[in-house]
Amino acid sequence: MSPDCDVKLGISETHAACPSCGSLLDIDYEWDRVNVPGSLREFETRWNNRRNPADFSGVWRFRELLPFAKEDQIVSIGEGQTMLRGSASIEQFVGLDTNRLFLQYEGLNPSGSFKDNGMTAASTHARMVGAKVAACASTGNTSASLAIFASSTQLFDVVVFIGSGKIAYGKLSQSLDYGATTLQIQGDFDDALQRVCEACEKRDIYLCNSVNPFRLEGQKTTVYRILEGLDWEPPDWIVVPGGNLGNSSAFGKALAELKQLGLIDRIPRMAVINAVGANTLYQIYEQLGVRWNGGNVDDAKIGQFFAEMDAQKRRASTLATAIEINRPVSLMRCLRALETCDGVVRQVTDQQILDAKAIVGAGGFGCEPASAASIAGTKLLREEGVITASDRVACVLTGHLLKDPTATVSYHSSTADQIDDRLREFEVDTVPHANTAIAVENDIDAILRVLDGN
Repeated sequence: MSPDCDVKLGISETHAACPSCGSLLDIDYEWDRVNVPGSLREFETRWNNRRNPADFSGVWRFRELLPFAKEDQIVSIGEGQTMLRGSASIEQFVGLDTNRLFLQYEGLNPSGSFKDNGMTAASTHARMVGAKVAACASTGNTSASLAIFASSTQLFDVVVFIGSGKIAYGKLSQSLDYGATTLQIQGDFDDALQRVCEACEKRDIYLCNSVNPFRLEGQKTTVYRILEGLDWEPPDWIVVPGGNLGNSSAFGKALAELKQLGLIDRIPRMAVINAVGANTLYQIYEQLGVRWNGGNVDDAKIGQFFAEMDAQKRRASTLATAIEINRPVSLMRCLRALETCDGVVRQVTDQQILDAKAIVGAGGFGCEPASAASIAGTKLLREEGVITASDRVACVLTGHLLKDPTATVSYHSSTADQIDDRLREFEVDTVPHANTAIAVENDIDAILRVLDGN
């Protein structure tokens, strides 16, 4: 994706980066050779043919917008059956007017997170090139997604790399149960990603992290479903958590392509939300002022930032483990997406994330901590006046509540006087929205007294 590199590779190649310049690769379509519908509404007709796996998929029913595979090559397990829903209680929490907040709940995917949108595309390409083994590094969701695709289809074996103590049990249990070979290395996600890239290159293993450009093609479809839920009218804002930055990168690409094809008349703004303990993008974009600038990025500033990070041995640390990443692999792609979408970046504390998570749950959408960063970020942007009360805002909830039940129980088991030690470690010292269980004797009269008191 370097503007100075004109290397073109065939669709059958599986490089993690450009063999010439070393930058990440993009999928660039020759749209004049694709039978793209004249209107996004034409995709609605596929709901009438849901016995066809490609039309049932919330990814592949938009296949003309990711046209790298033929229909008989598609690998699908029913991903993308996700919804856009409103929530009056969350609107009130963040400070938006009625019917202005919408939640894109990707926790309804088969593995419980948005990763399935990309993994169906990566698995499809793996099948196209005849891969026998696939691998990824993961904070949990990517490994769960790759493992479920492998176990469901039996097309390839899977190896997942995780860091030491950096994965929630809800996610680890999926990889183990789905039969993936799991390697827990001494290090964090950034270390695991480096090792898996090396292993894939040395052993001809198909790499399924978001360095893989085909994965991001599948992740574009979250945008299509947001538009579909809004009757194909773009919102004013799309707000998304920022970890490895694959989603924000994919969203920017999707919106740029839709505008290029004349399928939308304007591009919504995008906000990417970091956790304070994993705020690389925030520091680079908002504090150092680095911009895509048409591809002329200030690489020296970025290089100096990472050199100082290494010298100070700074490591990402947040309860929102899905976005606990120091070196986001899609940083450059995200900078481009932020330029496309006139975007902003914000950081929120773990306290803000868990408070927002509790509000999300009380509103009927259980999500993992990283997902709630989009709600906490929206609230912050409303307080700053960047988002107005009348703006239509789509927040992406990236993963299901049960991905990290420990964080949820820790929050709701705490009280004003006794905060769970795990929360204190991350400077969470209040639980204003806790729903603490009530201890009661094993006696019906005692139970009734409690009920009557409520």
